[in-house]
Amino acid sequence: MSSTFFGINYFGTPYSKLQRGKALERLAFFQGCYLLSLDGTGYFSSKKIFSDNCLQKVNKKTGEITYYQQMLGAAIVHPDLKEVIPLAPEFIIKQDGQSKNDCERNAAKRFFDSLRKDHPHLPVIITEDALSSNAPHIREAEKYNLHYILGVKKGDHPFLFRKVEEAQENGEAVQFELVDNDNPQKTHRFLFVNHLPLNESNQDLLINFLEYWEITSEKTQHFSWVTDFTITKGNSYELMRGGRARWKIENETFNTLKNQGYHFGHNYGLGKKNLSVVFVMLMMLAFLVDQTQQLCCPLFRATWHKMGSKRELWDRMRSLFRDFAFKSMRMLYEALFYGMKFQPPIILYDDD
Repeated sequence: MSSTFFGINYFGTPYSKLQRGKALERLAFFQGCYLLSLDGTGYFSSKKIFSDNCLQKVNKKTGEITYYQQMLGAAIVHPDLKEVIPLAPEFIIKQDGQSKNDCERNAAKRFFDSLRKDHPHLPVIITEDALSSNAPHIREAEKYNLHYILGVKKGDHPFLFRKVEEAQENGEAVQFELVDNDNPQKTHRFLFVNHLPLNESNQDLLINFLEYWEITSEKTQHFSWVTDFTITKGNSYELMRGGRARWKIENETFNTLKNQGYHFGHNYGLGKKNLSVVFVMLMMLAFLVDQTQQLCCPLFRATWHKMGSKRELWDRMRSLFRDFAFKSMRMLYEALFYGMKFQPPIILYDDD
């Protein structure tokens, strides 16, 4: 399913307006690049209803089949901003003519190809969870000229972590600490090593390794990433922030869609082929428009603040839409923000 319908790229149009209005520049993160967080999520699941596009999961004990559909979501994020700019998702469903389940890795290949067709010159850093730090995925990112900051775990990459330990023993690893500027009780500890092989099977694929601890009196949090950027003491903090911003695809995107009035995750309908995909695409388009308003429109932000929550804002908007004719969205927001003078209704009597 493409983001282009009837010759119009509906995701590209708001993006182009953001770009021309210089609003997108606020989301530039590191060395002029935009941080693009990716992750997969489900939007349809049923044990009874299914179509040819559904993936299947069989319970090994009972043989019961669960039919489901997923998507690879992507959003431009920034560590300092709540707003995210979603791009067209790539759907993880059975492709035409295929009998096997689709997967997130294949969806990522299609997404990278679409990304470069739609935005051939956009400087991008992809940030993902530890499932993404494998050689085929990294090579695919490099093929499309995409930088990366990818989570990595010791249990998945024992060879890499042994190389890090060897670098520490040989004095080749760099370790240092920073005291947080805003909270003197918080310490940032870093360890990094450049130019290490990703794993034993792909020793020609060299990556740069960053390990980080956030230490307070209450707890210590630990993270580690691989990246194609050469790591220095000067950029370790920003690369760490980029890696941790991956969570914005969960918190500011998927959780917002599920809990703030969009009802993402509800099975609105499957249809014979693409109905569920169309519903999700329309929802993501609405979210893109709302996030653009949130980023750029003071009236939208003021109205949202007055309503107290997005769920309340959407409910009030729907209520007014049912009973009044508005010439523009601005008029609707002004009615919500400033209030309205209500008058007796004009009754449309049947002359017959």
